[in-house]
Amino acid sequence: MPALSPFKPVPASHINLMRGLSVIALAVVLAACGKSDAPEGAAPGGGMPAPEVGVVTVAPTDVGLVTELPGRLEASRVAEVRARAAGILQERLFREGSDVKAGQPLFRIDSAPYNAALQSAQASLARSQANLTQAAALANRYAPLVKENAISQQEYASAVAAQKQAEADVAAGKAAVQTANINLGYARVTAPISGRIGRALVTEGALVGQGEATQLAVIQQINPMYVNFTQSASEVFNLRKGMASGTLKSANAQSVPVQVVLEDGSVYEQPGRLLFSDLTVDSATGQVTLRAEIPNPKGTLLPGLYVRVRLEQAKASNAFTLPQQSVTRTNQGDTVSVVGADGKIEPRKVKVGGQQNGQWVILDGVKAGEQIMVDGFQKLQMMPPGTPVKAVPWQAPGSAPAAAPAAPTPSSAPDAAAPKTEAAK
Repeated sequence: MPALSPFKPVPASHINLMRGLSVIALAVVLAACGKSDAPEGAAPGGGMPAPEVGVVTVAPTDVGLVTELPGRLEASRVAEVRARAAGILQERLFREGSDVKAGQPLFRIDSAPYNAALQSAQASLARSQANLTQAAALANRYAPLVKENAISQQEYASAVAAQKQAEADVAAGKAAVQTANINLGYARVTAPISGRIGRALVTEGALVGQGEATQLAVIQQINPMYVNFTQSASEVFNLRKGMASGTLKSANAQSVPVQVVLEDGSVYEQPGRLLFSDLTVDSATGQVTLRAEIPNPKGTLLPGLYVRVRLEQAKASNAFTLPQQSVTRTNQGDTVSVVGADGKIEPRKVKVGGQQNGQWVILDGVKAGEQIMVDGFQKLQMMPPGTPVKAVPWQAPGSAPAAAPAAPTPSSAPDAAAPKTEAAK
């Protein structure tokens, strides 16, 4: 008998039927997996969800244009104390670095020569007064005699002239006494102004005032203080141009608040006021000089200190404020990203007018109600251009966080007390 084959051939029609059933089963399994594993919020057709970006909705307002400029502090009054009398300095009457009042004695110079000069002037005055008494008596005695022709007119005229000359000598003697008193007063050097005095520039025993007015000390009035700062002429021109066109409103110079920023970045507690703006442009630097007055009751500010000055020179009407990270600044211009109603991002050129409280002031380029992208730029780097985004309100760091989603209700939470299925058992 012929050998039996271990396998029975399968008809081709059966093979095709089995292949079709396998394809259908695989499709059903894949569809079920797609429904269970797709991420929440996925786009239709199984795509990735639209990336979320933080936006702010802009609204127009009147914004003050705050300018920050470099400046230097200066004492409001400075007086050099000098010796106006020549002599030996005998005593210093103040403590170095202390506050002094106007008229307070500071130094004492040897006054013996000036006392002697005063006494000599007083003696000369006394002699002149005695001569005047004698000349006046002679003139009075000659007056009735000349009427009786008892003396000649020449004698009477000489007596009257002698009287007038004696009067002039007395006037000169009084002036000499006054001069001697002034020189004697110069031997006691006093403070010309109130303020803080520095170190003594000479010591006791030094010869001062010999041939020139020797400088003895310096007094500076540091309350209030002046701060001198400069601004480029082009900025001043742009401000005036904006005011002329109506884009900017002028700020009253008498009420412009001025803030001083110290070297460590802290803001000085006492605000000041703008005094004046110079009308002349420095030909060497192209800068315009401005001056402000700063109160300094505690003596915190010192003359010569370099600071930065913040002041509001103008106000922008119908301007917008945006966080600084929302504006891209390049040599080609400033741009922002506007999120449209369809979620598409449109780059837009804007005109920046300065900054205020850490935000850029936008003068032109955006409209009221538009959404400006502030956060989420990294998410778009890996996305193709034109990718729609989901705009969510942006919150500044440190502000109150958004409300957390509500906790699930008991009906939606898994039922822990539900009976276990047979498989779980």
